[in-house]
Amino acid sequence: MKFLHLSDLHLGKRVIEFSMLEDQKYILNEIIKIADSQKTDAVLIAGDVYDKGIPPLEAVSLFDDFLNRLVERNLPVLIISGNHDSPERISFGSNLMKKSGVYFSSVYNGNIEKIILNDDIGPVNFYLLPYLKPSYVRQCFAEEKIDSFNDAVKMALSKVDVDKSQRNVLLAHQFVTGASTCESEELYVGGSENIDASLFDDFDYVALGHLHGPQKIIKENVRYCGSPLKYSFSECSQKKSVCLVELGKKSEVKIDLQELKPLRDMREIKGSYDDIMLKKNYENTNVEDYIHVTLTDEQDVPEGFGKIRSVYINLMKLDYDNARTRNNNEIETKFDAKQIKPTDLFEGFFELQNNKKMDEEQKSFIDSLIEEIWEEEK
Repeated sequence: MKFLHLSDLHLGKRVIEFSMLEDQKYILNEIIKIADSQKTDAVLIAGDVYDKGIPPLEAVSLFDDFLNRLVERNLPVLIISGNHDSPERISFGSNLMKKSGVYFSSVYNGNIEKIILNDDIGPVNFYLLPYLKPSYVRQCFAEEKIDSFNDAVKMALSKVDVDKSQRNVLLAHQFVTGASTCESEELYVGGSENIDASLFDDFDYVALGHLHGPQKIIKENVRYCGSPLKYSFSECSQKKSVCLVELGKKSEVKIDLQELKPLRDMREIKGSYDDIMLKKNYENTNVEDYIHVTLTDEQDVPEGFGKIRSVYINLMKLDYDNARTRNNNEIETKFDAKQIKPTDLFEGFFELQNNKKMDEEQKSFIDSLIEEIWEEEK
């Protein structure tokens, strides 16, 4: 069985106020071409279909068209909700869509939906695990101790009766320990979102979403396919792709990365204003790419943004790297917020303000409060 693994479409996304809808429409069409040329049997979408819980109408229409084109090809489509999606909206109409071979993960209720597809070898079991937070799982298992994301996913998977003699595939949208991140991803500080890859040992392939850089986690069969487009300048060096996965007999997995060429690339350019605007330096490049320009001129160029945009029409960002900017006094933090837990940050503040440490009851209260805040900000 051959299937495409994609994720993090973020339909409707705006990058520095630029709508990405035209680029997204183009790249979805490229994915359709890959599905056709590779004669795939199914398509997996591992979360973050949309960029917002309430997506714009244009984004919904674009996804509807994409699904219709896959259904016309008799391709089953399996979709889970990510942290940017509303699980309730994603799962709306799912029972009706099953008749067309489109399977959405349901709102988590203590069970993980299993979809069985068959090929010449036999059945393949696909498990649809939507994005989980500890609070989601605690609602279903109030008697269990679930303090972390790892606890939550471990509990959810413990309720799945996986037949290890058959071929099993998991769709999940979580942050797995050891993965590389970039600026466009929404992650919890302090590594509190981390889960252990060993939780996936029962599966022949794990189709992950959440991180935008394509990468494997420890083993080849536990993999992020990455986003199909670049959504921040921290992704400039990445080559975007979708995973073409071929399952043979039990434990036989072949993975091929199918590179995606965007309508417009995202690039960074650094140099003096005169060099950047010299025709020979840009005439053989795509001047419609999304550009971040860093000027090295010692003096600011009057109306520099508008002048540069006369050549690079999708200039997104302009800044300077010169003696003045390097000598600007900036406050340097003494810690990396991504490596410190939110509770630890607050505990340090509490101790400075009150000249005493928090007790366990106060720590527990702050943990629950921080989780509520994250839930509201979603």
